[in-house]
Amino acid sequence: MGRLDGKVALITGGARGMGKSHARHLAAQGARVVIGDVLDDRGEYVAAGLGPDQCRFVHQDVTSEADWATAVGVATEAFGRLDVLVNNAGVLRFGKIADMPLAEFRRVMDVNAVGCWLGMKAVIEPMTAAGGGSIVNISSIEGFTGTAGLSAYTASKFAIRGMTKAAARELSPLGIRVNSVHPGGVMTRMIMEAAQEPGHADGDAFLKSIPMGRFAEPAEISRLVAYLASDESSYSTGSEFVADGGMLSGPGY
Repeated sequence: MGRLDGKVALITGGARGMGKSHARHLAAQGARVVIGDVLDDRGEYVAAGLGPDQCRFVHQDVTSEADWATAVGVATEAFGRLDVLVNNAGVLRFGKIADMPLAEFRRVMDVNAVGCWLGMKAVIEPMTAAGGGSIVNISSIEGFTGTAGLSAYTASKFAIRGMTKAAARELSPLGIRVNSVHPGGVMTRMIMEAAQEPGHADGDAFLKSIPMGRFAEPAEISRLVAYLASDESSYSTGSEFVADGGMLSGPGY
């Protein structure tokens, strides 16, 4: 028996990186999964690997309210209910405040923060109809601390942390739990691509700041997401769950 047997999960940004890992791990734990992403070819590939009985892909821009309605509709029409939302989609941009265009700042906030808020809003009705559910918002250690060159990303991740707490208070009477996950350095393509941008953080210094001395594998974060999605975390809501290899444990970061 999987810890997520009988549950249906919607995962945004599920075509690659942590989202792909979340989709595969939740499916392995028994969930039926809908992947939302703007990367159609990659999303279809992940869904095909899991099979139509367990996974569907839907094109989804998380900044679009209409796309959220479509994604929720795919979940409820294909699998009959919606129990879990993993708000995973996000973008990372480096740039000092003095140099970053306003449009780029707004883009990061729209995808990371507004997209998360729209997701929580979109799943309230189907989760209430299902008798409750679990929302897992993927924030970051940047939701606790600031880093030079990451003002937009940091602002968005603090926003996710705050929205999680507000939503937990609002939605608890409906049986919907809301928690945030705060990874540190995770070895994903988004991180590798961002590291090529001008002004990016010093990768060697970042690695040295991790007490465990390594980056996380996506699966290590997925196991935490699965716990929060499952009934095993039934008394957890409005809380932050950190998986950072010890980065926030002291002044080294």
